[in-house]
Amino acid sequence: MVHCTRPTTLFFLIWLCNDVVSKRNHTLKPRVVLPENYVKEMRPPSLKGHPVVVEFSIYVVDVNSINVEDMDFRVDMFIRQTWSESRLQLPDDIFEEGDDHVTLPPEFFDNLWHPDPYFLNSKVTEIAELTHKFSSVTLYRNRTVRYAARMHAIIACQMEFQLYPMDIQSCPIYIESFSYSNQKVRFRWSEAGVTINPELKLLQYNIGEPLRLEETNGYMIDKDGNYSRLVVYFRFERQIGHHLIQTFAPSSLVVMLSWFSFWLDLDAIPGRVTLLVTCMLTLVTMFTGLRADIPPVAYVKALDLWMAGCMMFVFAALGEFVVVKVLDKQYQMNKTKAQESMPRIIPVRLNGEKGSCGTVAAWEGSGVRCRKVDLTSPTSPPASTPSVNATPAAPTAHIVGVERRQSILQVAWLDTDTGQERILWYEIDRLSRIVFPALFLLFVTMYWPVLLLKTKAWS
Repeated sequence: MVHCTRPTTLFFLIWLCNDVVSKRNHTLKPRVVLPENYVKEMRPPSLKGHPVVVEFSIYVVDVNSINVEDMDFRVDMFIRQTWSESRLQLPDDIFEEGDDHVTLPPEFFDNLWHPDPYFLNSKVTEIAELTHKFSSVTLYRNRTVRYAARMHAIIACQMEFQLYPMDIQSCPIYIESFSYSNQKVRFRWSEAGVTINPELKLLQYNIGEPLRLEETNGYMIDKDGNYSRLVVYFRFERQIGHHLIQTFAPSSLVVMLSWFSFWLDLDAIPGRVTLLVTCMLTLVTMFTGLRADIPPVAYVKALDLWMAGCMMFVFAALGEFVVVKVLDKQYQMNKTKAQESMPRIIPVRLNGEKGSCGTVAAWEGSGVRCRKVDLTSPTSPPASTPSVNATPAAPTAHIVGVERRQSILQVAWLDTDTGQERILWYEIDRLSRIVFPALFLLFVTMYWPVLLLKTKAWS
């Protein structure tokens, strides 16, 4: 039989032994019943102002449904609470020979004083059950009570996506007493602490270990008092492999594909435009699909910078084509204008008879200029005659060539070394074949080290 120190504070069950005649040795077997005058004790078993120390441990079975849209995750776990009940007096006959504890059905847990911990940031907390709730109460010879239960909970987590897709989410679980202040009940982690199932694997995350455990006894605003609190931080590190294959590698290939337009001839307008526009639309479609994986946020993510950089390179290639096409059109216009401004000299015999004198008519634009020359003697100085149409004297061929070079100086020039004509749009196309890959390589070498350093600092 179990005796309590004071009848008025009787709170525990009484173990009665009924005489059950055994067919072999007439032994006595104990069974548990409640007395008619049973009164449940509501006060914690604290002695002389010392709080009851409740040791807490968690064994995480599974973590699933990490929902970034609702910013929560579901965890299945075993929880264990252990505390000492000094008011118990247990007879030795309730323990089997060689055992130091006895396990009671979960119904008797309601007849004991027990702490009232709860998960502060949980949305749903339930004890698992099949035919009955998966919980048990164990009593030890040294008056220690241990309560164990299998439960699942949906925990809210304030997630940050600045470093997405290399983000690290730190999700705490806050455990504290609902009714008893730290003067009555104090929680602390047991030696086991929080243990994670070694076979646990997540699809997109790695669980960082060891877990960070904390114990606080400060002021709680929600309860307006000092309460004991336990905190365990789960660190979910997103795996980058999925995004390397599905995002970073394809977008890099699309950017490289846009560089092929620099090798296409400028007259292949449909080919160059189709190639660049297709690359741009591919990146936009890819970026739109990635935005559906995470909730809309007000800040810029690391993936946004990457996709924006890729689209800027493709857009710059499209802008480069527009620039060189405008320069080529200007070059063709200047070239045609220069050819039209050159004088055309045609010898014409005006007097109609053979002799040593003749007249040469030169058409320059709309005006005609005539001069008299000696057709038989190339050394004789020409004699000028009045012009048919009064126009200014035309420049010589040398002067015209100089004026032609000056008029197209902005879009073409003569190479002083080779003497060949260099065209500006062609030089820009040829230079772009080197500049664009070099700038993209610089962008990549700056993006990844900075992202890795920020990820390391965040963890």
